[in-house]
Amino acid sequence: MPDSFATEEQAGAFWDAHSATDYEQHLEATDDTIEISERVFEVQVAEDVFKKLQQEAASLHQPVPKIVDKILRKELA
Repeated sequence: MPDSFATEEQAGAFWDAHSATDYEQHLEATDDTIEISERVFEVQVAEDVFKKLQQEAASLHQPVPKIVDKILRKELA
């Protein structure tokens, strides 16, 4: 298992082709606890709506999820 990767793309390519189970002998158990402070949900939207969201996001220089969150919070308030 590589110690590090030069880029995120290299890491992604490696893990796309490998599984952590391929390296079980190199893994160590820990007592670490992970606390999830926020949950995120996926919602399906029609293609034309998504394209409009992409345009809005691009014009505001923000990611699409942030735009969706902003619109939903406003509409559901």
